[in-house]
Amino acid sequence: MIVRKPPMGWNSWNTFGRNIDEKLIMETADAMVESGMLDAGYEYLVIDDCWSEKKRDANGRLVADPEKFPNGMKAVADYVHSKGLKFGMYSCCGSMTCAGYPGSFDYEFIDAETFASWGVDYLKYDYCFRPMDQQGHLLYKKMGLALANCGRDICFSACSWGADQTNEWIKQTGAHLWRSTGDIVDSWDSVKSLIIKQDEYLTTNGQGCFNDMDMLIVGMRGKGNVGLSGCTDEEYRTHFSAWAFLGSPLMAGGDVRDMDETTKSILLDKEIIAINQDEAYRQPFNCGNHWKINDVKVWAKYLEGGDIAIGIFNLTDHAADPFIPLDALGLSRVSGKAVSVRDLWKKEELGVYADVFRTDHIPAHECRMYRFKVVDAK
Repeated sequence: MIVRKPPMGWNSWNTFGRNIDEKLIMETADAMVESGMLDAGYEYLVIDDCWSEKKRDANGRLVADPEKFPNGMKAVADYVHSKGLKFGMYSCCGSMTCAGYPGSFDYEFIDAETFASWGVDYLKYDYCFRPMDQQGHLLYKKMGLALANCGRDICFSACSWGADQTNEWIKQTGAHLWRSTGDIVDSWDSVKSLIIKQDEYLTTNGQGCFNDMDMLIVGMRGKGNVGLSGCTDEEYRTHFSAWAFLGSPLMAGGDVRDMDETTKSILLDKEIIAINQDEAYRQPFNCGNHWKINDVKVWAKYLEGGDIAIGIFNLTDHAADPFIPLDALGLSRVSGKAVSVRDLWKKEELGVYADVFRTDHIPAHECRMYRFKVVDAK
């Protein structure tokens, strides 16, 4: 199985944690279709930890909790598929999951076959309770091989938090995406810390094994399992923009059955999603005057067809006025070229710029997302 774009979907953990059941999953599937999420590209519905019984059955197989999922996981998967969505589940490379349920250590092939028989399309695979004598890369190789031989295409989401130099070996395992961070919580400080961490991973990101910055908290507003202080609308927009720009999978984590209009406008913005889903999936790079203020990130990314995406993220607590010398993008003064600039959030054409592009005043915690089109200089 080859995954060419960062997966998009919804995961139960951020809002619901242990409090999951068949009714919630089916209602969420309905909401993903009715809200326009599926049409926007959010195709995976993923159940996280706490879905199983605490013990395997007599044949060593995982069993769904009969109180939470009385009709079994195959019935849930069938319902999700009937809505045009794909179905995802969770396990862990250790002896137990992070919440203390049976992990897949030494049961990799049995579990992969079980997931395939239920109609699973996506597996989030965590890193808790790893036996001390086992190397992480071997544990993910075991499940990667098991999934590749289970008889069904299953997207393999490796959730090792960037630990043990994950970026150095994860592409060997067959994983289609890998977590580069610890868990997100619903606060600005969490969002900021995860964005800053990406500086060290810009050169290791790439097509086919996407850098996962964790699930989205857009619209949670301090509620739910990882709810904390919450964020402002602008901070949620910065959060979503950074995940989209850096090519992270976009896995919504709020209660999509009850989204307000601002949350929908962020999660469903076609022009921002297009940057995330660009078919070229080239690595982003630093540009502009980022070296002067460490927490003002000025990143560029070449897109399929020749356009350039620009993401500017003011992570500081004061306003910033960054600029971008166009020669940092490969457009020297003698090239005869300039850029026509579109502001993706404001939906405005800003005009043609040569030599340098200066932004407007960017308040604290806000961002700007631009699409540059190369044109002839006048």
